Amino acid sequence: MSKVLVLNGPNLGRLGAREPLIYGSTTHADLVELCVGAGKELGLDVEVRQTDTEGVMIGWLHEAADEGIPVVLNGAAWTHYSIAIRDACSQLTSKLVEVHISNVHKREEFRHHSVISAVADGVIVGLGVDGYVLALRWLAGQR
Repeated sequence: MSKVLVLNGPNLGRLGAREPLIYGSTTHADLVELCVGAGKELGLDVEVRQTDTEGVMIGWLHEAADEGIPVVLNGAAWTHYSIAIRDACSQLTSKLVEVHISNVHKREEFRHHSVISAVADGVIVGLGVDGYVLALRWLAGQR
């Protein structure tokens, strides 16, 4: 089974409680279950992680780069300004899919730009948590 990391950035641990009109009622625990279950169906060993600490995320991206592990990344707020996260993403040696639960282009102007998109293989926005499953399906087809 191929390993895939699903990495979630700041505030995503509060899914279900944080702005449900924007992010829905799915909790982070529900998201983990969804991704791991979809992964099993696709023959992927999916590990879902979440952190509010930028250095931890960079360490996980370095791990993925060193081990050639594909990544599904929701960088959350870091998407819009963290050159450090972008630089860590640029070192990945396997596929990267950037995912956002909400349609960032229908939101505040500062959310319209991603520093990560330029180094991602694909970007999925605005499809809710289904975007994660779509990213995993695409990665399963890349093996």
